[in-house]
Amino acid sequence: METHEIILVNEMDEEIGTAPKMDAHEKGLLHRAFSVFIFNTAGKLLLQQRADEKYHCGGLWTNTCCSHPMPGEITEQAAARRLYEEMGFQTALQEIFHFTYNSRFENGLTEYEYDHVFAGEYEGPVQPDKKEVKDFRFLHLYKIKKMMEEDPAQFTPWFIIAFPEVENWWMTKYQHLLA
Repeated sequence: METHEIILVNEMDEEIGTAPKMDAHEKGLLHRAFSVFIFNTAGKLLLQQRADEKYHCGGLWTNTCCSHPMPGEITEQAAARRLYEEMGFQTALQEIFHFTYNSRFENGLTEYEYDHVFAGEYEGPVQPDKKEVKDFRFLHLYKIKKMMEEDPAQFTPWFIIAFPEVENWWMTKYQHLLA
């Protein structure tokens, strides 16, 4: 696990300090995070399967990428940086909502995050970092929803929480594809 510092926040996303990434996850400290959802022009979502070696949720399916901004880094810039580092491409991002969640994992770590959700559109090659990503695929939201209903344990907890709101946003943005 990386040892860099992450930003601790209160319930209103106001910075209250920093902590080493592992300390924040061991102690369950509320910290700033982001999740990126990338769609192609057909409206399919780019999912990634987390590498088995990840410090939690290894092998699970999730949104295109996610991470934490570093102290002094603007969250949108951090999201763009990690998208390139994890998936090997760049595209414009827009923040579509945020939420807070708290999930404890079997290994004793806790994700207690104020999560900024970004969306973007991309057509082109995907070149994931194999240390971060086991697999990836573009899927229609209805297929993802069916997979979640049949076996929610194959998805990360934050993805399950964020998915309905992303789906609502998608219905507005990609309404023309439903006609």
